Amino acid sequence: MFADYLDVETDSAGLSADADVQLSAEQILWADIIFVMEAKHKKKLQHKFKRHLNGKRVIVLGIPDNYSFMQSELVKLLENKVAKFL
Repeated sequence: MFADYLDVETDSAGLSADADVQLSAEQILWADIIFVMEAKHKKKLQHKFKRHLNGKRVIVLGIPDNYSFMQSELVKLLENKVAKFL
């Protein structure tokens, strides 16, 4: 979604076992900023990848994780909440 932003490189992954792409330590080390939808995702991220998160900025967007992939309402929420950090 944000790949067209100037000077921004993006990647996407999930924390759940059924995610199409599961988050890896390498992705965390690569990232400057990590966005999660809900506070419970941040807790899970910290539990699973604590040693890799040192100094990483993790932003909780406060968006319920109950939208379909690329659902128009979700896209609008993400654009409004993420753009200010990019």
